Amino acid sequence: MPLRFLTAGESHGPALVAIVEGFPAGLRVDRQALDHELARRQRGFGAGPRMKIERDQAEILSGVLEGVTTGAPIALRITNRDHAKWRGREIPPFTTPRPGHGDLAAVVKYGYTDIRPALERASARETAARVAVGALVKQLLAAFGMRVQGYVVAIGPVQATALPEDFPTRWQQAEASPVRCPDPQAAAAMQAEIQRAMQARDTLGGVIEVAAVGVPPGLGSHVHWDRRLDARLAGAVMSIPAIKGVEIGAAWAQARLPGTRAHDAIRRQGERWVRPTNRAGGIEAGISNGQPIVVRAAMKPIATTLTPQPTVDLHTGEETTTRYERSDFCPVPRAVPVVEAMVAFVLADALLEKLGGDTMAELQARFAALRNLRVDDTRLDGQAHRFWAR
Repeated sequence: MPLRFLTAGESHGPALVAIVEGFPAGLRVDRQALDHELARRQRGFGAGPRMKIERDQAEILSGVLEGVTTGAPIALRITNRDHAKWRGREIPPFTTPRPGHGDLAAVVKYGYTDIRPALERASARETAARVAVGALVKQLLAAFGMRVQGYVVAIGPVQATALPEDFPTRWQQAEASPVRCPDPQAAAAMQAEIQRAMQARDTLGGVIEVAAVGVPPGLGSHVHWDRRLDARLAGAVMSIPAIKGVEIGAAWAQARLPGTRAHDAIRRQGERWVRPTNRAGGIEAGISNGQPIVVRAAMKPIATTLTPQPTVDLHTGEETTTRYERSDFCPVPRAVPVVEAMVAFVLADALLEKLGGDTMAELQARFAALRNLRVDDTRLDGQAHRFWAR
């Protein structure tokens, strides 16, 4: 069965919920790790005032017995503390759609006369449920020696240029930074840029990079469009609110290079294939190649700004300006755990697809054989193969 999850809940409703299906039995779950990931999502310079209200914690309702997964669907609930302030209040209709938000498109699609049902569900608050799911699948990946973590490489016009060579150092330095950037000079400039945007009553976007290390070769497939690992990753990451672009490896740089300079040479080192570079970002023809998988997500400035923007009132039909709904000035640092969660989920799904099995014991036995793949195991026998068309 494929791994999948659903979320439900609104930004100011009583709670967010998530159901994860297809999780194997026998994984010991670290309950505190879920709350740790949720806390990471709430930290970051440029966050809005709601992050001072919520103290997100995930309650496991099913699928885990005495700390171990049972193979049944796992249900999670995250209570919205802010709901108490909205309960019983008469909320005036929201009729001025914000440019760049889902307001107007949802009104047209669902026939709303009040935008609030759209903004309540389209809100990035839903990503808290995704991060809780991501915390679960990260533990599953860790059982197979894989780690997924990210950092910020750009905010507004500021670009990180001095990233540490190895990923663990990048991750460590990023978590110590208010803007989750592992380049100290760039981090300081990013923080100043966010401060300027706050003073200007504006918002900023940026670029997040997530790396997955320890990923074995052979996840995904080239045989169908919807089984390609890079396509699955791109779709999952693009589903995050405000993400407008996804890059695997050095895609945009490769587009400007000739083929002889764009690809990763194949070498032999003892009994293994090795690559001196990783321009492909760990994926070729939709299949993981054993290199670290590197995914970048471009996040636009969010649509809710203190400075009003031109719009039309849906009730009067007259031109007017937007009204402010509490929001972040720059959500990019807080979005890092969200992108990690979606990348981790896709990799966990692809891993289960590759290995098969319903229990951790089955999966780990099959994974050991996959990790021990040697050059001689993949070498062709030298015989000619006949291909034909009918």
